[in-house]
Formats: sequence, C-alpha cells, structure tokens
Amino acid sequence: MINFTKMHGLGNDFMVIDNILGAITLSAEQIIALAHRHLGVGFDQLLMVESSTTPGVDFRYIIYNADGTEVEQCGNGARCFARFVTEKGLTTNNPINVETRAGLMSLFVNDNQTVQVDMGEPNFNPINIPLHAMQQQNTYEIAGFEVATLSIGNPHCVMLVNDVNTVNVQDIAIQIQQSELLPNQANVGFMQVLNANEINLRVYERGAGETLACGSGACAAVISGVRAGLLDSTVVAHLRGGDALIEYTENEHVFLSGPAQFVYEGQIEI
Repeated sequence: MINFTKMHGLGNDFMVIDNILGAITLSAEQIIALAHRHLGVGFDQLLMVESSTTPGVDFRYIIYNADGTEVEQCGNGARCFARFVTEKGLTTNNPINVETRAGLMSLFVNDNQTVQVDMGEPNFNPINIPLHAMQQQNTYEIAGFEVATLSIGNPHCVMLVNDVNTVNVQDIAIQIQQSELLPNQANVGFMQVLNANEINLRVYERGAGETLACGSGACAAVISGVRAGLLDSTVVAHLRGGDALIEYTENEHVFLSGPAQFVYEGQIEI
C-alpha cells in the first residue's frame, strides 16, 4: 500500500508521495494506471518527495507526467511540494531549497499559505531548449505556426492568439509537439494579451494534455510577452483554474506565486 496526498494548484492536480526513505519505485505502467481518472487516483502529474545529499539542498523534487515520463519542471507542483513538506513536518525551513532535473529551485511559503517559487532564469539558446534551429531568434515557425520558444527548466512554445476561447488548442498543440524541430516536444501555451499586466492563457502540456493551469507555462508566456514589448514585468495570468502572479525581474529571474491546496489523503495498492 502507498500513502499519498491529492493536491492541486489552480486545478492542475497532483498525487504527492513521501519517498524520503527511498522505498518506493514505480514503473511507467504503474504511473499511467495511477493517473487514470476513472480507474486510478487521477492526476496531471505525480510528485515524489525524496531526500538530497547535496549541501544546502533540502529535498529532491521528482516529477512524472500522467503518461509515465519523468519531466524537468512543474511550477504549480512546486507550490504543492512546498506546502506538503511544510504541513507534513518534513522541514521547518522557509525558503525551502529543492533540486530537480532542471536544477535548483527556491520555494517560499507565505503567511497566507500561498507559495512563491523562484523559477530561475529562462534559456533561449536553441541547443538548451532543445530546438533544432540554426540560430537564436525571437520567434520561430514550427509546423506552420509562429511561436516564441524557450526553456524555463522545461521546453515551452508560446503562441499569441486573439481569443483563447476560440482557438483549437489540442489540434494546434499536437502539430507543434510532433514537429521534428522539437526532439523532446514542448508545452504549448496560447496567450491572449488583455493589457500590459494581464493575460489569458491556455496550456497543452507534454504527457498530460490541456491542464487547468501550468505554472511554468505562465512564466514562459509572460517572459515571451515582456521580450516582445507587450507586457510589463509583473503580470497576472488568468488560467482556466484561476490566477497566477508572474514577476520577471531585471536580472532575468522569474517568480511564480499562487495557491496550493490539499484535497484528500489516501492509500492505494499497486
């Protein structure tokens, strides 16, 4: 039996497991079964809390998509991770330093139980996204669509649209994700700029499909909007599951702030 906690950040939902002792190993097939909305727990991502041997780092933060693949980054999950380790008494530190496949992250739990995540610096070098392109550009044509492409720990494509409610998110995102230019695919964001401090955003994620919210996707969208001269450095992203606050500082660090909610505790046999 595995003990788990169900959580969500703006509707982006997670199964969170304390694996500090390192006794739990799950195959891709087991993760897919657990992610099933009718026959399992149901989630966009599975988050594993593991110990770290790196000096100054509190935990390892492991992320699996619903299709069983391990991924580098998840901003909404990071907020849930911070609240989980705090509420479960696994740490009294604040901020909390964690290591991911994408590098180090700093998580700060506010007095109102929202969480601010330092997502680090974006990377625009095609090699590091990764993107098969001869040179770095502000936008690229992928599968016939003009997108801004960058990494915020994981790869993102951002497309400007007039109205997020009328765009065919799934069909367009799948075409972009299947492009040979994106060897690791990418999360695809559809951004509607309302004004310099507000956007509407929908995101179709790798291995999960369209989610109610994507924290790293919100960061990627704001970064691309700032670079295009469309947005100020502080922006509220209106996602289908609620609002996230994004701050893109002069030293090019990006901060994601928003809620992280507990849903229920459970046990499941695998």
